[in-house]
Amino acid sequence: MAKNNNNNRNNNQNGMTVEEAGRKGGEATAKNHDREFYEEIGRKGGEARAQQNDNNNNDNKGKMSKSEAGRKGGKNSNGNGQDS
Repeated sequence: MAKNNNNNRNNNQNGMTVEEAGRKGGEATAKNHDREFYEEIGRKGGEARAQQNDNNNNDNKGKMSKSEAGRKGGKNSNGNGQDS
């Protein structure tokens, strides 16, 4: 793998791999932003995920959830959960 990193450096003008650039960018972001910044983006991400889940649940009205299908799949026709 070291050979691959050397190839990446040779092909990159500033001699940095993609991984190194990403790490440096993350460090710069951490230096330039405070806790409130991360709280806000976390909150926004949570809200977006909740909205996405709400939309998915509305699209699946009348359909069985995966967990419900799993529970029902383990039961036979007499409902005792064991094979006859």
